[in-house]
Amino acid sequence: MLFDTAQLNPQEIYRLLVGGVTPRPIAWISTLSKTGVANIAPYSFFNVASCNPPILWYSQVNPRDGGDKDTLVNLLDTKECVVHIVNAQLLEKMNQTCASLPAEQSEFDFAQLEQCTSHSVKPPSVRGTLVRYECTLREVVRFSSLPMGGSAALLDVKTIFVDDAVWLDGFINQAQLNSVGKMGKDFYSLTNDLVELSRP
Repeated sequence: MLFDTAQLNPQEIYRLLVGGVTPRPIAWISTLSKTGVANIAPYSFFNVASCNPPILWYSQVNPRDGGDKDTLVNLLDTKECVVHIVNAQLLEKMNQTCASLPAEQSEFDFAQLEQCTSHSVKPPSVRGTLVRYECTLREVVRFSSLPMGGSAALLDVKTIFVDDAVWLDGFINQAQLNSVGKMGKDFYSLTNDLVELSRP
């Protein structure tokens, strides 16, 4: 099959992109609204943008009715967030935070997530996550304001939390981290098998 994107609608393009660009790391991002409501939502368009300085990026796909999701609204208002790395133990809790809730309702409460205080930013962290990055907003790049268009947020990493249980000889122990990736449709990938190859 060969697909010409000019001949496809946005939903068809979305299915081809998320079904092939896999597995994708998941940024489980907590923010605070300007009225103090704690929001948390997962984003699988996410990765490292720079190590010096340390910058992460994530992208939202605009809702079908247009506009910004609560995470980006809050980031633009308060300029702070926490990016959690999802592991298998928290997969079902993370999935619950995909629910479309009104802005005034906290996903922390809806998913019954236990909070803990973050070190350098105001949004709360999820207790039990093994790796998380406390960030401030650097910049938002707008690609399209249309439904299913995108906006990318660049995040300056201020503090990195790594649980002692996954810290081994100066590295994050990948087997112990047991991180989860996003696949197409409603599928996720688990870190069941690791293959180590030395670079040539």
